[in-house]
Amino acid sequence: MELRTLRYFVAVAEELHFGRAATRLHMSQPPLSRAIKQLETEVGLTLLDRSSAGVALTPAGAVLLDEARALLDQADRARVRVAAAAGAATLTVGFLGDTTDPGATRLARAYHHRHPHIEVRIRETDLTDPTCGLHAGQVDIALTRGPFDETGLTVHELRADPVGALLRADDPLARRDSLKLADLAERRWFRFPEGTDPLWQSYWNGGEPREGPVVRAVQECVQAVLWNGTVGMTLVGHAPGEGLTVVPLIDMPPSRVVAAWHEGDPNPLIHSFVRIATAAYRASDSHNR
Repeated sequence: MELRTLRYFVAVAEELHFGRAATRLHMSQPPLSRAIKQLETEVGLTLLDRSSAGVALTPAGAVLLDEARALLDQADRARVRVAAAAGAATLTVGFLGDTTDPGATRLARAYHHRHPHIEVRIRETDLTDPTCGLHAGQVDIALTRGPFDETGLTVHELRADPVGALLRADDPLARRDSLKLADLAERRWFRFPEGTDPLWQSYWNGGEPREGPVVRAVQECVQAVLWNGTVGMTLVGHAPGEGLTVVPLIDMPPSRVVAAWHEGDPNPLIHSFVRIATAAYRASDSHNR
């Protein structure tokens, strides 16, 4: 069994959906399905039950999942130890000003436990650079949010969070259970400085050009709402602070937490980081539910 095929199997077994697994692996679904069928042929057992209700692990598949995870972890450790022996024992990670995220906290613990001798350097950026220095070559990998220009990058989704309008608590719309973007059409919004990634700017402005104060950081956005009654955008699960409230936006796509790195970068520290991040954010989601 090749490690690549085991990675494919783990993705399908964890997602229990070939389409989602293919997206996670950045490949199309047909070759993924063929690889899993070939793996079943090699082991002579059915690993996944496929039905109209979805995909489920067979008892043999559940055992292979445990074994495959252990083998892939061991392979990651081996690559990282070899890289460390060659002097590549530092990983620079870019963060988008939200290092209190429980998923990121769980990831930090898990990565240190797995690779205690790797020095992780943190570079935190404001809201004007969603790639956290990745496009500028200042970090090895970014833990951030989409959307942004993905040219030359590989982007792996870790979680999707619902978003809402951040409003003053005394705003007439604050009493609503939910809002649509049309309800906020005539309001002033925060904006990012000129030169900010247009995909990023458009998302946080609900897909429309807006008028309002220019902000660079989360707290500047919060204060613009508090002082001026500006419409802000934030995650539904975030505590808004005194004098503020968050009303879910039902027609806004969720905010994606992603890991991003330069396409084709062979650095084993990066690939181990992505695997550990995937597990950490999945565990964080399960804990929150």
